[in-house]
Amino acid sequence: MNREATGLAGARHKAYETLGSTNAEALALARAGERGPLWITAQRQSAGRGRRGSDWISPPGNLYATLLLSRPSEPAQAPQMSFVAALALHDAVSECASQLAPLLKLKWPNDLLLGGEKLAGILIEGDSEPQFAVAIGIGVNCTSHPPQTNHPATDLAAAGAQVAPERLFAALAAAMQRRLAQWRGGQGFAAIRADWLARAAGLGQDIRVRLPEREVSGRFDGLDEAGRLLLGGPNGVTRIAAGEVFGLNSP
Repeated sequence: MNREATGLAGARHKAYETLGSTNAEALALARAGERGPLWITAQRQSAGRGRRGSDWISPPGNLYATLLLSRPSEPAQAPQMSFVAALALHDAVSECASQLAPLLKLKWPNDLLLGGEKLAGILIEGDSEPQFAVAIGIGVNCTSHPPQTNHPATDLAAAGAQVAPERLFAALAAAMQRRLAQWRGGQGFAAIRADWLARAAGLGQDIRVRLPEREVSGRFDGLDEAGRLLLGGPNGVTRIAAGEVFGLNSP
């Protein structure tokens, strides 16, 4: 069962009680000809997923939302949307739980941390048929979080902030519209990168990055013009396009 509303920060909105995955629903709609912009939310997901095929535990009380966009940029610039979405998410949580804003940090490439623990995640997926479309999936732990994860997790309620998913979603939709306008399909990425780095976890620190075939260590020196992580070491700087960051110090 779903209901549709209009006028949500320039996008339509389909709200479901239960879905397998908001991202999967968005991409299925895109393949059926939906052009967006369209937000899809669910009170719970039965088959939520994170990066690298991991499961995203999805009980009621948290926020599960996906924004479907048709050709928001050239395909080469689409990965930049993880930084756009991360900033919008930081903006929204800061607005709804202002007392926690000093504890919020962005973890490369797609997580929002609260006091060094994972509060939210972002999953960007795309499809090229029948047209290039992107699904920006966002999950935020509002009232609960999984007890056993590779990176310690938390939720807003555990940190003392009572924020309903509906309130957070409204703030997120408005913030996403502002950040997408700032990004301008990739033309404004320099400003997005600067804003992201101002909120980055571990910048200037020694970190570990897990790659598919190995693990590397070095100093987090920033992002390059494409959003790749710059890892400094004795032999110079390594540019990393995808990986999992570990070894961050809590604020």
